[in-house]
Amino acid sequence: MSPSYDVVVIGLGGMGGAAAHHLSARGARVLGLERFGPVHSRGSSHGGSRITRQSYFEDPAYVPLLLRAYELYEDLARATGREIALLCGGVMVGRPESRTVAGSLRSAERWDLPHEMLDAKEIRRRFPTLTPDDDEVALYESRAGLLRPENTVAAHLQLATRQGAALHFEEPVLRWEPYRDGVRVHTAENTYTADHLVICPGAWAPRLLADVGVPVTVERQVMYWFQPRGGTGRFVPERHPVYIWEDAAGVQVYGFPAIDGPEGGAKVAFFRKGRVTTPETIDRTVHDDEVTAMAEHMARCVPDLPGTFLKAATCMYSTTPDEHFVIARHPVHPESVTVACGFSGHGFKFVPVVGEILADLALTGSTAHPIGLFDPARLAAAPARDSSERGARP
Repeated sequence: MSPSYDVVVIGLGGMGGAAAHHLSARGARVLGLERFGPVHSRGSSHGGSRITRQSYFEDPAYVPLLLRAYELYEDLARATGREIALLCGGVMVGRPESRTVAGSLRSAERWDLPHEMLDAKEIRRRFPTLTPDDDEVALYESRAGLLRPENTVAAHLQLATRQGAALHFEEPVLRWEPYRDGVRVHTAENTYTADHLVICPGAWAPRLLADVGVPVTVERQVMYWFQPRGGTGRFVPERHPVYIWEDAAGVQVYGFPAIDGPEGGAKVAFFRKGRVTTPETIDRTVHDDEVTAMAEHMARCVPDLPGTFLKAATCMYSTTPDEHFVIARHPVHPESVTVACGFSGHGFKFVPVVGEILADLALTGSTAHPIGLFDPARLAAAPARDSSERGARP
């Protein structure tokens, strides 16, 4: 007889791990299935740091979710003793009319979030590592900072296990199907039945969720670590903020303080300057010309940063056409399946609250959180950015 559960969760990265925790905390019998090992580096929940912020330039509708996520960061840290968030402050830099600055200000004003507007002279005075042009400004947010992605994933998995969830690693899902009043999930090792299925596939969304009708493009992104000229002393969190910086051409970069000791360097990356790929064909090698392009870009705005290149790593964005998430009951199987995908390169800061939302949807069919922006119906008629990314469920 197939093992039976209340809920099966496919994918135990950031979102799936959080869902397994919140579901099991409510007493559900949970099975989590992950194709790789725990806290792996093959998807999108790795890299040592992720920016968190509340003055959200993407859309003010995200802010209530961020406020709840901040509460859940604290809960997670207390429950596990792990470092989850470091709120060292952050600046959103660019020309006043840029999306980065104007959008951040719009959210801050809409939700009355504490913030300051800094001109170029004040940016240079307060953060000497940064050298903006005279016509650039910044929104400074003291509650911005960074998250530790590996710690966050590990903490959710730790709590889920403690609460009785069965978590199976190195067990990829082959297929799933409706079965009686629930679902049946097939892996190479076994077949499982459940009342409900939660699918958090990350970059595997174009295949595992082909029948949702959501066009998701998978993009290869690169993260870089440099040892600043003169060492990391001026780049520690007490002196150097997280930042997102948009230039006159609309190119955004983001960066962090040095958080892993004198030899760890400081991390930086382009935001949305990736190449279309698939999880199976992604080029994991970072090439010399990519390092050079990153260093040359940073030399203008953070001139001491590209001192010595230390290392680089790849990850994947799973991007929807409007760059908003998909979180909803499955449009074809609403009674038995919930989906979360298309986090478009800015989802990790929402991990704990997405886990809470997924538990709501799976167990009750609705949530009090505002998720109307994430309804997949808005994308049903939108073309995929690259049709080669679509495919049948393996």
